[in-house]
Amino acid sequence: MVIATAVWLPCLHFVFLRPVNGFRQEAGISPKARALAAEQLELWTDPARQKMEVGKMRNSNPEWDFMGRSFLVWSLANMSLREPASKVANLRVMDRIIDETLRIEKEQGICFFLMSYAKPDQYVVRPARSLFLDGEIGLMLAARRMVEEKAEYKQLLTERVDLMADGLHNSPHLMLESYPDECWTFDHCVALDAMKLADRLDGSDHSALIHGWVAMAREKLVDPKSGLLIASFTTTGAPLAGPQGSTLWMAAHSLQLLDEDFARDQYERARKELGTVTLGFGYAHEWPATWPGPANVDSGPIFPGFDISAGSSGMAFIGAAAFGDASFLQSLAATVDFAGFPQHSRGRLKYCASNQVGDAALLYAATLGPLWQIAKTGGKP
Repeated sequence: MVIATAVWLPCLHFVFLRPVNGFRQEAGISPKARALAAEQLELWTDPARQKMEVGKMRNSNPEWDFMGRSFLVWSLANMSLREPASKVANLRVMDRIIDETLRIEKEQGICFFLMSYAKPDQYVVRPARSLFLDGEIGLMLAARRMVEEKAEYKQLLTERVDLMADGLHNSPHLMLESYPDECWTFDHCVALDAMKLADRLDGSDHSALIHGWVAMAREKLVDPKSGLLIASFTTTGAPLAGPQGSTLWMAAHSLQLLDEDFARDQYERARKELGTVTLGFGYAHEWPATWPGPANVDSGPIFPGFDISAGSSGMAFIGAAAFGDASFLQSLAATVDFAGFPQHSRGRLKYCASNQVGDAALLYAATLGPLWQIAKTGGKP
């Protein structure tokens, strides 16, 4: 048994290892992306299934309901740019998601999509606003408009970007809250991405603000031991949580639109400190060895022994795809096909060990690229 196990384990990953273009292609839409998208679109056209799936996520974390919307809209924008024939159907779902999200925000207030410790009367800045919501809604609006202009979204994007820009200008430390006196690197990067796309769309210019924030982050938000950006901090810049994989991989991708050298530096450091391949299976830790932290709702369960974080491993797909790390991406895909319990049905794909937001993040990893490329090169939306 010992000899058989020693021979079998190193070979196991070959059962699940597939060419990386089955998950992600540089041009067009990969088979796996198409199947993931079919499942996500089905959820948004079947109210009963959507209600059930969203309800399960909200029982764990209301943020997942919101982020599932964001990742799907961003994915559909990239898919529409990759395959223009899909644009009409994709825009229909994108508009439904955006309109419903804006309606809920207006009717229920910011706390509907936030965890229970978000108390409006405890925010440092009043009236209370969450950069988590403003940034992702802004990027949803901008991504939709990059596919095709929609007049009513132009004003909504301008208003949202102005709120974020004014908030940053008025902050002594260029730091805005997502929760009471709690700021997140992830949310700042996404918010600045929304500004960058707004500049591309509307001719505004937030470059000085973006450069100023990146310079501040390099100086104040980088852990001196690992060189990685910390995940969260107070409005004065005091660290709350150290470098965290479930934040870092997406932050590195977001930084590609803001400062490519800094983005590459953060990805390579995260890959060294957090990304691991064992017996052909790729995964990621949540914390570097220099700044260990506890399991939380972002990390998901930490599997002992190998110190595997479900949250960080899922977001690592985005980092690997964004930076063209094909070997790591291939090993991650082998892991999710082995341990994610994929369920195929009538051309649709879902991972039973995941949920809607997890699968939407995978879809984004499989389709990202065109939005950033157009914003950087000045090509025609």
